[in-house]
Amino acid sequence: MSGQHHHHEHSGENLIDAARHALVDSGEQWTDMRADVFTALAERDRPASAYDIAEAVSALRGKRVAANSVYRILDLFVRTNLARRVESANAYVANSHPGCRHDCIFLICDSCGQVVHIDDDKLTGALIGAAKQAGFADVRPVVELRGMCEACS
Repeated sequence: MSGQHHHHEHSGENLIDAARHALVDSGEQWTDMRADVFTALAERDRPASAYDIAEAVSALRGKRVAANSVYRILDLFVRTNLARRVESANAYVANSHPGCRHDCIFLICDSCGQVVHIDDDKLTGALIGAAKQAGFADVRPVVELRGMCEACS
């Protein structure tokens, strides 16, 4: 066994429905603003900054939406596993299986910026084990690997 696990990957309206259910199940409310932010994030095929999302939501709503408001919502989405933060890009991607708690491995193309998310519990389990040996608890790995995607290489 490779340590990889698979999920039903949601997209489009199914992804938005899954995100709404996951957020409500976590005890949070699915407001119109949160729906707009998630929709704007989910429509992107590349990681988006809070400013990118604020611009998209502002256009959708016909009035300016502050990036600070979007940051707070994105932080909530990360805490509730609706989105992932790509640290090295200071950007966010929608989680295609919202609410699923597992560790992240991102493959990031240095040329086009595409981000692919993969799961490998064997690899992240080894990282958690090493952290525990070093005295750390409640470790949740986020691994980012940079290189060139197949299309760019």
